[in-house]
Amino acid sequence: MAVLLWIVAAVGLAVAELFTGTFVLLMLAGGALAAAVTAALVDALWAQALVFALVSALALVVARPALKRRLDRGDGGAVRIGLAAIEGSAGVVLERVDADRGLVKIDGELWQARSFDGTEVYEPGERVQVIEVKGATAMVWRG
Repeated sequence: MAVLLWIVAAVGLAVAELFTGTFVLLMLAGGALAAAVTAALVDALWAQALVFALVSALALVVARPALKRRLDRGDGGAVRIGLAAIEGSAGVVLERVDADRGLVKIDGELWQARSFDGTEVYEPGERVQVIEVKGATAMVWRG
């Protein structure tokens, strides 16, 4: 049973990482997977927790900085992932965008959108730029 709990924790942490992009939760997910393997071999909860703590700490100290360096673009900025990658992207208005609603296509995906400046209205076919993402809505500006 402990193996299953550690695996569920690892999957949950990995999914949560998709929303943060910091690689911290991913390192903890690796620790949880190591603890699951330990749970399959040993029933002692203290051993599982120790393996989780050691593997997570080692991953945070060694693997995370190496991963961040690897993803550095070389121009001083890190590769943007998750929702941060959408900000600054260009899109095309599919349905009229105003302060309340709209629909745009960004990198081949459909996004609900609203005008960043509540007074602006964008008609279908116009090009816009994503200023920020609030929840599942892209806040756009004329681009």
